[in-house]
Amino acid sequence: MNSQRSPTDAAPAPTPIYTIGYGARAFTEFILALQAQQIDYVVDVRSAPYSRFKPEFNKRELEIQLRLAGIRYIYLGDKLGGQPEDRECYVDDKVVYDLVKQKPFYREGIARLQSAFGKGLRVALMCSEGKPEMCHRSKLIGASLAELGIPVMHIDEDGVLRTQAEVLDELTDGQLSLFGEPEFTSRKRYRTEEDRDA
Repeated sequence: MNSQRSPTDAAPAPTPIYTIGYGARAFTEFILALQAQQIDYVVDVRSAPYSRFKPEFNKRELEIQLRLAGIRYIYLGDKLGGQPEDRECYVDDKVVYDLVKQKPFYREGIARLQSAFGKGLRVALMCSEGKPEMCHRSKLIGASLAELGIPVMHIDEDGVLRTQAEVLDELTDGQLSLFGEPEFTSRKRYRTEEDRDA
């Protein structure tokens, strides 16, 4: 009997953690982008889960519409948001992501994603920024997941899948530091709660 395994017998690739930003998308386009990847859970990682300009993405309305599309909504912006309440995460009013990574609330959020990955759940992390390279989805959460060996696929503003490595390469112009991973911060400065919009 032949004990060699054929290529078709290989274990299937693990289900990645996906990310998506609604950006300029209409709500129907957003749903279609999720359905194209067979997403079952949307994890909202906005610090403030509302939008002044796109009320259909406000937490309550979003949860209802996702449920109608057969997708569950989970809010984790209090743990994985790009603008944490803890001011120790800020230097000169910018969020320093390496400081966020050390916080228990953030580690708890990452542990939830690890659990989802371990169960093979089809999860998409959602924020407002359409371009993954401009968002903490890649610079903070994606980087943390990659360090844990969890594959991350970003659904970009055009619906194209991009790996965490591809997005990181774009962020650094292909010039990773000889001294380790680059240190990322938020693009904006945040002085007060009123400044929040992500």
